[in-house]
Amino acid sequence: MVTDNISKVLKRIESDKVKFIRLQFTDVLGQPKNAAIPVAQAEKALTDGTWFDGSSIEGFTRIEESDMLLKADPASYSLLPWRPAEGKVARFVCDVYTYGNKPFEGDPRYILKKTMAEAAKMGFGFNTGPELEFFFFNLIDGRPTTQFPDQGCYFDLAPNDKAEDVRREIVLALTEMGFEIEMSHHEVAASQHEIDFKYADAVITADRVMTYKYATKAIALKYGLHASFMAKPISGINGSGMHTHGSLSKNGKNAFYDPDTPKGISDVALYYIGGLLKHAKAITRVANPTINSYKRLVPGFEAPVYISWSTTNRSALIRVPAARGNSTRAEFRSPDPMCNPYLTFACMLAAGLDGIKNKILPPDSTDTNIYHLSAKERKKLKIDMLPGSLTESQEYLEKDGVLCATLGDHIVENLSRIAEQENDAYRLAVHQWELDRYLPTY
Repeated sequence: MVTDNISKVLKRIESDKVKFIRLQFTDVLGQPKNAAIPVAQAEKALTDGTWFDGSSIEGFTRIEESDMLLKADPASYSLLPWRPAEGKVARFVCDVYTYGNKPFEGDPRYILKKTMAEAAKMGFGFNTGPELEFFFFNLIDGRPTTQFPDQGCYFDLAPNDKAEDVRREIVLALTEMGFEIEMSHHEVAASQHEIDFKYADAVITADRVMTYKYATKAIALKYGLHASFMAKPISGINGSGMHTHGSLSKNGKNAFYDPDTPKGISDVALYYIGGLLKHAKAITRVANPTINSYKRLVPGFEAPVYISWSTTNRSALIRVPAARGNSTRAEFRSPDPMCNPYLTFACMLAAGLDGIKNKILPPDSTDTNIYHLSAKERKKLKIDMLPGSLTESQEYLEKDGVLCATLGDHIVENLSRIAEQENDAYRLAVHQWELDRYLPTY
């Protein structure tokens, strides 16, 4: 059925002179997927949906039940600014359905929407604002390398930051797509960058994370560069994080702010933080989803490894930035940009809601640099550590009833299978470190 919203979008497609439309969705691993359709199929994509083979998508369905349906979200319509002016291309973010018009339990976007609905029942809205870091690397013969195109440092500018024109084009493209960009800058490591955009409803933000990564990679290619969101591409230097600011609202007001408390944060905020800390080890499986993720989560490179919170301390897992009023929020610092944003935000929200339901107060805040504390001092303060491997975090996830219920059996079973396959592949591979260490001697 053609609703008013759909009718408006169809008119906009016509006025934009669009020729092709990409139907975008996300697999369990957080990889963007899409199918291109000619503009003549736009109305069908927005009403009946478009059938596709779900058995070929990681973590979706088996071959005997492979027919699945993409339903385009009218509100997600956007032109792709980096595509040619002739033969314009637009995209919709899609929800995935199965037979009988049922939402697919393995669709990460559905998992987040379902969790947001649970929050709404408690009177809460959930906003997120992620900060994605990434590297630019040189391409040689079309293949990514780990060669740096620049040697810039934090907040550097040209000539040290040779990629500022690439960042500029990415910012302009994202702005055209409806992002409100707050800042872009060179990060700490050589060839490492960050572009920050304004927070929004968690589903919209997750859509934007996927668009951000897609746009960044596409535009980097135009300059002969590979944009990598890998958590730790280079040993011995900072990895890339996706610090995620989260806040709850109620009746249109920030539910984390309370001017009558010493730190200006409400009981709701404290319970949310308590829930995040309680479920932090299990969330790690989703927020840090690869073997490589755990090479970032080590002391000494600004990545959080200690389960603690603070209002000032950046070595803590959760930080409450100084801004108050409507900007009061809790920054969850462990996720990396390899994660599936839909599943990560869903787990953060579920953990926070569990904290609120059960009034889980966090321990006292840790306002000293935890990296400088000895193991004995951390033990005295009861500061635990995040899991150190994909296997360990998978085990914590499987023991966490709240997060397993949030993600559902389909997602949890697939995460377990993927972790096992990843570990087997890594365990059986012979790495350069082994050759360097053992081959000359044995």
